Amino acid sequence: MKDIIWKLLRQHISKGQLIGFAIANLIGLTIVLLAVQFYRDVRPVFNDEESFISKDYLIITRAVTGAGAMMGNNGEFSNSDIQDLENQPWCRQVGKFINSDFAIYARLGVGSSHSMHTQFFFEAIPDEFIDIDPDEWGFTPGKPEVPVVISRDYLSLYNFGFAATQGMPKISEGQAEMLPLEFTLSGNGQRKVMPGRIVGFSNRLNTVIVPQEFMEWANGYFGTGAAQQPQRLIVEVNKPGDVKIEQYMDEHHYEVAGDKMSSSKANYFLTVISSIVIAVGIIISLLSFFVLMLSIYLLLQKNTRKLQDLLLLGYSPSQVSHHYILLVVVLNAAVLVLAVILMLLGRLAYMDMIHAFGVGGSSIWVSVLVGLIIMGAITAGNIRAIRQKVQSLWLHEK
Repeated sequence: MKDIIWKLLRQHISKGQLIGFAIANLIGLTIVLLAVQFYRDVRPVFNDEESFISKDYLIITRAVTGAGAMMGNNGEFSNSDIQDLENQPWCRQVGKFINSDFAIYARLGVGSSHSMHTQFFFEAIPDEFIDIDPDEWGFTPGKPEVPVVISRDYLSLYNFGFAATQGMPKISEGQAEMLPLEFTLSGNGQRKVMPGRIVGFSNRLNTVIVPQEFMEWANGYFGTGAAQQPQRLIVEVNKPGDVKIEQYMDEHHYEVAGDKMSSSKANYFLTVISSIVIAVGIIISLLSFFVLMLSIYLLLQKNTRKLQDLLLLGYSPSQVSHHYILLVVVLNAAVLVLAVILMLLGRLAYMDMIHAFGVGGSSIWVSVLVGLIIMGAITAGNIRAIRQKVQSLWLHEK
């Protein structure tokens, strides 16, 4: 009986209209999936974030000028400067760099003949900017081990500068983290030897970072007790590539450390371009949705007499609409599968270039989920429209 119903209802189906919908929807959905996947694959190239440093941050200092240096301007940030930064719409929070206010002498290595001795310095930032294992970070006077994060440039200077000229062995990051480290802290009439441990390396922080609680304790114990104004700030922003940030920095003569602004602008433009491409794909998908709906309505209109007869014979609206719903579901499922296949083929075309930057690419499941959501929404809209049309015919016959 179902085959008879389908034979009656399929007589006016326009294959050209359905193929046109499928092609349009396939193009739109493929554009969306490819744009999402490309954005996820390429973004790590612009976001070379360390795992232990909070994302979307800028490290800023005051620009040093010859006249300012001669007049004794040490580039400190006042409380009003910090408050003004916090009031900017693109700013999430501001953290202060705390400097060590005491003498530090460091020894790295084993024994007197295989160790390095040097004067040292510490800086600290608030813990909310640090994303590291709590078991490796933090400090208590009862457990006097000092965890540190150092600039990766320091290790490079040792390996390719000092070690190469002094006949000492080069060391990797993993080896450096296992080497014995000892700090001699002195000041305010006090002197103390404390063990240390390297827990991470940074590309952007050209300094030595220690836990804030250690710095506050050490400055109070070994320092002069004088109040300090920060000379560097770490700023977490919500839109790293926003042009308003660069305008603000130029107006206030602030400098951003490293290449963060350049990479942030590149990432910002990547986001904008990807959003435009995704929007175009969604618009095409929506247009194809309306093409299919127009085809379904025309088909239902041509079959109005047959539908009314079937309803008068006792068939329920769900039985009558079942065949159209099945047609839409199968068609949309085929479009989704083909779009995913085309997305994977397109991804293969650019992945060699991505691998050249040392990036392995991201998982495809987010893109597939986006496709499922879009096609699920389109299919749900199609089914609802079909049921409403058949229901209106049934109510009319009653």
